Amino acid sequence: MKKEKIRIGCGAGFSGDRIEPALVLAEQGELDYLVLECLAERTIALAQKRKLQDASKGYDPLLEKRIKSLLPLLVKNQIKLITNMGAANPLAAAQKVIEIAQELQLPIKVAAVTGDDATQWVKNSSTHFTILENGQALNDYEVISINAYMGVEGILEALEYDAQIIITGRVSDPSLFLAPMIHEFGWQIDDFDLLGKGTVIGHLLECAGHITGGYFAEPIMKPIEGLENLGHPFADIYADGSAVISKVKGTGGKITLQTAKEQLLYEVINPHEYYTPDVIADFTTVKLEEIGENQIWVTGGTGKTKPSTYKASVGYKAFYLGEGEISYAGFNAVGRAKLAGEILSQRLKPQFEAFRIDYIGLNSIFREEFSAKMKVEESYLPEVRLRVSGKATTAHEASLIGEEVEALYTNGPAAGGGVRKNVNEVIGIVSILIDRNLLKANVDILSA
Repeated sequence: MKKEKIRIGCGAGFSGDRIEPALVLAEQGELDYLVLECLAERTIALAQKRKLQDASKGYDPLLEKRIKSLLPLLVKNQIKLITNMGAANPLAAAQKVIEIAQELQLPIKVAAVTGDDATQWVKNSSTHFTILENGQALNDYEVISINAYMGVEGILEALEYDAQIIITGRVSDPSLFLAPMIHEFGWQIDDFDLLGKGTVIGHLLECAGHITGGYFAEPIMKPIEGLENLGHPFADIYADGSAVISKVKGTGGKITLQTAKEQLLYEVINPHEYYTPDVIADFTTVKLEEIGENQIWVTGGTGKTKPSTYKASVGYKAFYLGEGEISYAGFNAVGRAKLAGEILSQRLKPQFEAFRIDYIGLNSIFREEFSAKMKVEESYLPEVRLRVSGKATTAHEASLIGEEVEALYTNGPAAGGGVRKNVNEVIGIVSILIDRNLLKANVDILSA
């Protein structure tokens, strides 16, 4: 029997998000579904890197912590969980959830949705792929991962199997929310008007604390109370594609027209054509109405078709980043920091393709020209932190930067302290398009 209304909560908007808001939603939100959106372009590339080092890994590092906390509440309150915490290894993530469920002696059915990993397929293909961002050939890159943005298909299949926890890899963010709408309301997969409306709702929910005032907040112009206890949103969604977005009473933050509008436009380049794997949605007819405290009624939005291609995120080995930092404080702190910067520039700059010096607190964000317009009086700054960084082709080369910064302890200028040095292999991200007919979602069902 198809439902007329469902309630979906968003408990996480990125991999490192807090766990407490999801627990509050699961315990007090009276949800039908809880979504944890924990994947981004760089996140999945790093997950692929971890999987290369250990085939049993590659899922979200916080998966175990989240599931151990949430699972008893999900079972108790009969809430279905949909999450992309599977990252580069959804099947291993599902197996870990089963292991946790067995430890807690909780019966559960888990679905792993795969099919988005196109790495080997693309590498073995004779097709010429062009990078969307710069027009270069994909063959020019040292690729470590290629993951396509899949749509609702795999999740829908998992819901048909009545899985209580669905773990995906790279699925488009709104699709995580759209799939249960299609399943529960009986929407047709080619009813693009309804799919567009559902995508609008998913987009409004997907960043969690964004719409409840977190990223919106600014203490003078846009004050938001209770950020230390920020609640995450849920939506009462109706079969006609309308919804009321709210949050659990007593939690911090605020949902207003302003917070909703900011999230509606977030990452939207063309509101007439918002591309997802499920629909090309049109946001220009969306209407938002404040119908009560922390209650926004969402109507409108539509769609016209779905793309013939999947966008795929390509992770590649870009470079090694060498960094070093040191602080100067007291009289003429900026002067001493700049002298240190000049010393390091003379010793290091010729050895690096790209070399950068920042004076944190003075020009690390706005750079020299803007800082000058702000008329910053350097002599009055009581402290400054020097950061030196450079790109290298090897970790050994990159380590030279931190070593030279550390050498300032005794080689001058005076009174530097708090050195930090770091070498990091940077994974770059670019995009390609793949014919959607060449990839298919797969679903594995596991039971505890």
